[in-house]
Amino acid sequence: MRKSQKNQILDALGLLDRAHDAIKKAIETGNQEAAFTLLEQCQDSAIQIGGMIEEAEGEEFATVGLLEHYCEQLYQTYELIRQQQSVSSGKLYKNLRKDLIRIENSVKNDILVRKSAVFLPYKASMWDSLESVWRTADADPDCDAYVIPIPYFDKNPDGSLGQMHYEGDQYPKDVPITRYDEYDLQAQRPDVIYIHNPYDECNHVTSVHPYFYARDLKSYTDKLVYIPYFILEEIEPDNQAAIDRMKHFCFTPGTIYADQVIVQSENMRQIYINEYMKAAKEMGLGGEHTDRKFLEQKFKGTGSPKIDKVLHTKKEDLEIPGEWLKIIEKPDGSWKKIIFYNTSVSALLQHSDKMLEKMESVFETFKNNKDEVALLWRPHPLIQATIESMRPQLWAEYQQIKDRYIEEGWGIYDDTPDVDRAVVLSDAYYGDWSSVVQLCKEKGIPMMIQDVAAE
Repeated sequence: MRKSQKNQILDALGLLDRAHDAIKKAIETGNQEAAFTLLEQCQDSAIQIGGMIEEAEGEEFATVGLLEHYCEQLYQTYELIRQQQSVSSGKLYKNLRKDLIRIENSVKNDILVRKSAVFLPYKASMWDSLESVWRTADADPDCDAYVIPIPYFDKNPDGSLGQMHYEGDQYPKDVPITRYDEYDLQAQRPDVIYIHNPYDECNHVTSVHPYFYARDLKSYTDKLVYIPYFILEEIEPDNQAAIDRMKHFCFTPGTIYADQVIVQSENMRQIYINEYMKAAKEMGLGGEHTDRKFLEQKFKGTGSPKIDKVLHTKKEDLEIPGEWLKIIEKPDGSWKKIIFYNTSVSALLQHSDKMLEKMESVFETFKNNKDEVALLWRPHPLIQATIESMRPQLWAEYQQIKDRYIEEGWGIYDDTPDVDRAVVLSDAYYGDWSSVVQLCKEKGIPMMIQDVAAE
């Protein structure tokens, strides 16, 4: 049985206890109608409680039998009063109280609580930020773990919601998916909800469905946990210049409304706490928002599940598409060196046409060396939504380059949700700074960062 259901039953038993006082008083004052009404209400409540327990634990569960005995006593009392026979209010109160104590003890001790954990990813490519946590919860025999991909929207240039996307069919085959419109968060009230999108309405490019904003999810669970979908380059807590470039991540709806925030390291935890407190003070917030002791409990630096995933994924376990193998394999069956080429949203926005020229230069170089090296190009999954929204003309030029690369077929174009496969498969990394860089560093892959400005 779920914790919320058990608590609901205990609350209902508390109401029955108070109703017994009213029954005793009604009998003592000779108010038969009030006594009848109260006895009926107690019996109806006990039947509802019994139904909940039967559904969760089965008809033969011990508590059900105790409730049946309690209902029988209510019925017999009702009949005695109806037949104008004498009823001792004190004795009845004592007997009902004994029954209720037995029922309460059975509920507390016999009914085992099952935890419920809900995971709400939005982009399948970011599932690795939650996957290892889900696998732990799913392996717990006392936990019901639900993966519920939620829809998200592109944002129009005016900030309104545009096209809706749902990627529930793009998750690994061994991850059971529950549709977002088949699970009522408010009614089910899971013990914990995990999210990896912290922005609510604050992102200029995309938005998860407003029903799943962190500020509302907080009211549907006892514990809202935010785990960033990205990992950052490690920063020393005294490197304020580097901190200033990432501090916007520290104070978002996700970090504000979550009961717990899990970040990639202890150093990053301290940075989040410090920058959160500064931002809260600037906004005039007090209380828990500026209480370091409270924030020390809220923020945890226990590591990113993204790193767990990439470190535990082996090359021999990968499913490699046939069209990729045609590019990777040499005529003698050996493999070419695979270079992971990553292009980011920020580089494209910052350098625009110069970035496009850089990409074409990179493609030309690798095309000329395609017999020895296989290029695996994986652009950031939000490039299209971002550029279409913010630089429509740039998107048209970018799309021409992308389409030509795919049509020529000498390199791999990876727009799948599985970034970990690309990291594990590759022999080296080349491209822009992004969270992928940190994954490659953890995996021990040689890296080179492209410098568009130097071109």
